Amino acid sequence: MTQQKYGDDFKPGEIYDAGRITVTETHVVNWAGLTGDFYPLHMDAEYAAQTQFGERLVHGPMIFALAVGRVALAGFGGDSAIAWLGVDNLRMMAPVRIGDTIRVSVEIKEMRTTSDPKKGVGMWHYSVHNQRGEPVMSFDYKMLFHMRG
Repeated sequence: MTQQKYGDDFKPGEIYDAGRITVTETHVVNWAGLTGDFYPLHMDAEYAAQTQFGERLVHGPMIFALAVGRVALAGFGGDSAIAWLGVDNLRMMAPVRIGDTIRVSVEIKEMRTTSDPKKGVGMWHYSVHNQRGEPVMSFDYKMLFHMRG
């Protein structure tokens, strides 16, 4: 297989749009079934109506997963990544409600080579906003990349 994209194709300061997705009831139900997270704020409309939010909210970890998925679907990373190394500074700034549309963008924060010049480490900053442009989540996603060497 010929490598098509490399970590050194990404420069700090570049920003990529990963598109948007509307979070539906189906997403929430499927996430709960997949993870076993049936917390009433997400699954019980009557319970949620009595909270400060007044309605059910989307699982925060699902927003993280959807953001990562949007970036994968956008394809701008191509085949450059080798492995996920972790996440730092994960923050949920505002709730996401069923029916909200989230948009994901990524800013390249850092790209550096390792002791092996054919491998590099990158830190990509993910920003997630709702349909009103309000920030709902952000995090720094660290990955190992193929480099040109």
